[in-house]
Amino acid sequence: MQRQAGFTLIELMITMAVLAILAAIAIPNYTDYVRRGRIPEATSNLQAMKTKMEQWFQDNRSYPANCSTTNPPPAGQILIPVLQYFTLTCSNLSATTYTITATGGVAGGDQSLVGVAYTIDQGNNRSTTVTSGTTVANAGYTPGTVNCWVSKKPAQC
Repeated sequence: MQRQAGFTLIELMITMAVLAILAAIAIPNYTDYVRRGRIPEATSNLQAMKTKMEQWFQDNRSYPANCSTTNPPPAGQILIPVLQYFTLTCSNLSATTYTITATGGVAGGDQSLVGVAYTIDQGNNRSTTVTSGTTVANAGYTPGTVNCWVSKKPAQC
């Protein structure tokens, strides 16, 4: 009698169960790793914008009247770079104050950072705001505002 070669159904089912368990662990970890890898785009550009604002203040004794994405920017305005995963905006602009915000989730692009916003102001005060019920909050990041730039969940700076 000749012996049959191949896998039994039980062996295949055990293999599939092991692969499913590994995928259930690996996919969320990989997604979070990718998300955390995109955060430095916001924080480094916020630091660069802060430097530009302070240079402007040194030259003009006041902060710029507005920010612009037009290159070159109109007179009296500072250029905001266009980012891949975040949108930069300026607010609270006056002769002595400013706030720069990087909001996650660019329209038509990656949505894994929707619901997170990083800010910096003239006093180098940094904060992170996570909106509840959004992609980032659902991924385990603690909703609310923290007085630092959060890079890891739940709210670690």
